Amino acid sequence: MNQQHPDVLVHTVVSGKFRRYHTLSFWRQLINVRTIVIPNIIDAFKISFGTAQSVYKLLRWKPDVIFAKGGFVCLPVGIAARLLRIPLVIHDSDTHPGLTSRILSRWAVSIGTGAPLENYNYPKSKSYFVGIPVATNLRPVTTSKQRELKQELGFSAEEPLVVVTGGGLGAKRINDATVAVLDDLLNICAVFLVTGAHQYDELKEVAKHYTKEELRLQPHVPSNQFVKILAAADVVVSRAGATTMLELAALAKPTILIPNARLTGGHQTKNAAMYEQGRAAVVLSEEELIASPRLLVDVLGSLLNNGKERQRLTKAIHEFATPHAARDMAALVVAARKR
Repeated sequence: MNQQHPDVLVHTVVSGKFRRYHTLSFWRQLINVRTIVIPNIIDAFKISFGTAQSVYKLLRWKPDVIFAKGGFVCLPVGIAARLLRIPLVIHDSDTHPGLTSRILSRWAVSIGTGAPLENYNYPKSKSYFVGIPVATNLRPVTTSKQRELKQELGFSAEEPLVVVTGGGLGAKRINDATVAVLDDLLNICAVFLVTGAHQYDELKEVAKHYTKEELRLQPHVPSNQFVKILAAADVVVSRAGATTMLELAALAKPTILIPNARLTGGHQTKNAAMYEQGRAAVVLSEEELIASPRLLVDVLGSLLNNGKERQRLTKAIHEFATPHAARDMAALVVAARKR
């Protein structure tokens, strides 16, 4: 049972993923037997078993519609839906469709997308730009509310606050670059760094040399608290995950994006490029940051000293917000049921 929603039953099926890395050539991946070839073979069997599990469960439940959000765990269920002729609706958040979504799109009756349709090769006849559903409490805050939130977090209301986050697991390269120039950063702003659990113990030793009004470290942050932290920020430094970017758009936060180029398909790079082309965010490459962490100080300093540019970024990124995404996606699911 789901603890937050006790009426929602949770069942699991076995699944697996197809490992491929766009930074490696096909032949280098083919000879990488231990970490790529053998795990892919094992996971192919897992997908087959998971499909059989899914067929059994769906025959018992007789659902009217299957909704798949993407990711390898959805593949067995999506295949089962196809075999049983159950209407399938999918949603794709990233500007670069994942392999599972590309496979399931062939059988889906409707496809909702997180970005405008020109970013996808899905059939236009059944594709709809709906955006990405985010929490309803994500909205821009007033200047006075932002100052209040800074004080609640233990920072000065007068000092600019920069929130640095690498996502739920943290981002070592972003953490390392931030710490490398921490003294310079703290000369121009206060910093809230969400480190991820793996590096927190290492970095909390660094934090001992600074006051909590200057620097705050946390390994992870509950979602309800994270909204307050982002709302308090003057600038956010973040990875370029699709959902995170829509949350920042909903909050209308000036943002510096540092995409993880190593992820499959380079989807974060493509996500960030969409915002950069819309002049809605500043994008730094991880390679640039590793070579010169000082770049982070220079870019942040430029933004913090230029109120007009921050206002322009605030307006531009907020135009990407999709406040009715959940309603529009639900409408597609309901419409599929009536087919």
